[in-house]
Amino acid sequence: MKPCLAPLLALAALCGSAPAQAAERLPLPTVAEVDLARYAGAWYEIALLPNRFQRQCVADTQARYRLLEGRVEVINRCRRADGQVEDIRGHAKVVPDSANAKLRVSFFWPFYGDYWVLDLDPGYRRVLVGTPDRKYAWLLAREPQLDEAQLQALLDKAASLGFERGAFRRTPQSQPLEP
Repeated sequence: MKPCLAPLLALAALCGSAPAQAAERLPLPTVAEVDLARYAGAWYEIALLPNRFQRQCVADTQARYRLLEGRVEVINRCRRADGQVEDIRGHAKVVPDSANAKLRVSFFWPFYGDYWVLDLDPGYRRVLVGTPDRKYAWLLAREPQLDEAQLQALLDKAASLGFERGAFRRTPQSQPLEP
């Protein structure tokens, strides 16, 4: 009997992942519009899909956005394992015809990366940001901690868009950096 179960279990696993796989093939939708003046300011990283360019960051990751002469200044800060704070400055430019929901960010000119606003609450208190290839994503909030229900809702939204929900790693905010 055991050999007969293997094909059924494999089929069940495939069926269970079909919606996520289907979402991965669809174009990634963004929010309808972002008011960059309201978006500006400090955001705390609550969770992320781990990536190589943030591997030195172990806690207290924060981003600050400021409007400057037609573009957005970006300052990312985090705490390393040795307790030191590391920061990097860059800038973002709006992708034309995206209603400010799609940005291109550069920390090392001339290289740019995608920064798409995928979910943003009406009060501009929490946001899901990601890249169209679904390799990178961040859950950000205006406060260092996010209510568990709100966090789970953002993770659910990310999963519905084709991001791997279980791959998100929470970011400790034990000693939040200056706002």
